[in-house]
Amino acid sequence: MKTRNRVLTTVSVLLLLGFIAFAEHFLDLYIVRILNVCAIYAILGMSMNLINGFTGLFSLGHAGFMAVGAYTTALLTMPPAVKNQIFYLAPLIKPLDQINLAFPLALLAGGLLAAVVGGLIAAPVLRLKGDYLAIATLGFAEIIRVVFTNTQRITNGALGLKGIPALTNLWWSFGTAAFTLVFLVSLINSSYGRALKAIREDEIAAESMGINLARHKTLSFVIGAFFAGIGGGLLGNLLGTIDPKMFSSMFTFNILLIVVLGGMGSLTGSIISAFIVTIANEVLRFLDESINLGFVVIQGKVGMRSVVFSALLMFVVLFYRHGLMGTNEFSWDRLLASKAYRRLRGLFKKERTEGVVDR
Repeated sequence: MKTRNRVLTTVSVLLLLGFIAFAEHFLDLYIVRILNVCAIYAILGMSMNLINGFTGLFSLGHAGFMAVGAYTTALLTMPPAVKNQIFYLAPLIKPLDQINLAFPLALLAGGLLAAVVGGLIAAPVLRLKGDYLAIATLGFAEIIRVVFTNTQRITNGALGLKGIPALTNLWWSFGTAAFTLVFLVSLINSSYGRALKAIREDEIAAESMGINLARHKTLSFVIGAFFAGIGGGLLGNLLGTIDPKMFSSMFTFNILLIVVLGGMGSLTGSIISAFIVTIANEVLRFLDESINLGFVVIQGKVGMRSVVFSALLMFVVLFYRHGLMGTNEFSWDRLLASKAYRRLRGLFKKERTEGVVDR
């Protein structure tokens, strides 16, 4: 059984690598960009799920960690000439104006700085619970955004950063998403992961069993912040331009939608919902534009997509509380035992039998 699953996993990985190679060379740039965004949102969804879904901490500060990672990675990868060109109101501080690192090092630095920031705020914030924790972390994200808007000599203020090298490609985004999945699966299946789940179920019972609540909550928060910073760095170097307005609370709610839709406590659910939400967001773009039905023209309203997604989130919360995957993870055994697979297999058998009879 394990050998079969290992073979299926190997074949799936090879197919994915082949698809990425094909997409990089032959697919339209618009589609490639959407695929990159899907993978980045999957990283962000998994990192938020570690904090909210597996540890039970209702945190809404993801946009702040992403901003730290995005700005750090962008500033470390931009050539000095470009920095001098865009910082025309106030020059960039030294020695940041001359530093130009390779993309992997800059990405790692962005993640580490986001993790440090996460660790600094974890001590005071994680004393709170539930709604109070959500409000505090949401406030932290807004503080980061305001600070970045007013630190002209570091972030270029409200003007943002432009001319960021487009270094993010499918290999980086999908490779980082795969690494995030493997790392978080290993963590969740370890003793630390079981402690995080115990804290989620009942803090008092977990503490009475000898689990250090503060240490494990901080660990979850710091790791989630690290991968949020990595996701922010990938996004900044994909878009080529960033500004503080990008990292508003709406961004956090989009990631929260991915987590809730996929299932609180399911990494594969976060990956699946990241692809669904990102692609649906592009498909529903027509809602922001005027629609001509032939006999009547419906005037489009900018922001209608946000209304649809908010309604979707309400629907999921009210009627499908456990999301697409609940707390389950994808497994070959579950897939091969599903009704859909058995019906598909029955159809193939039927067609093969009919083909033999006809001959």
